[in-house]
Amino acid sequence: MKGKLLVAGAALFDPHFRRAVVLVTEHDDEGALGLVLNRPAETKVTEAVPGLAPLVPEDALVFVGGPVDQHSVLVVAEFEDPDESASTIFEDVGFVRGDTDIDLAAEATRRARVFAGYAGWSAGQLDAELAADGWIVVPAEREDVFGDEDDELWSSVLRRQGRSDFALLATMPIDPSLN
Repeated sequence: MKGKLLVAGAALFDPHFRRAVVLVTEHDDEGALGLVLNRPAETKVTEAVPGLAPLVPEDALVFVGGPVDQHSVLVVAEFEDPDESASTIFEDVGFVRGDTDIDLAAEATRRARVFAGYAGWSAGQLDAELAADGWIVVPAEREDVFGDEDDELWSSVLRRQGRSDFALLATMPIDPSLN
């Protein structure tokens, strides 16, 4: 499941993941890790982690990658050569190595996004959430990770699947009781 997107289903009410789109970065018998792609913080990368400024545009925001260890910083980038990444997630998208010279990393990448924290699941936990229809698993695209439609990412990912039930879900209001 590594490299796939988890799109929050209608049955998922956890406020950390309501309408979330999560990129699965690791998944094995011990559990899973991922990054929420559509939760920008109000803090600019240049303010929070100035040393990473060469990797991102000047106005780039830090994204809240999930509720776990929000003081940790993870950088995902689109690499010119995927072998330069610490770990490839899908295609040429992967993690920037923690010990990499940032200027060299900037030269080796096309674009990057900075995350604070991550989403984590213990062994079997994600599988149980999937069985309970908490998540919809779909292929990831580069623009999902690096695009600028954070508010609409959940809806647009659902609509592009070409299924009428997903298209209907994409139009569901945040609070259906107000409909």
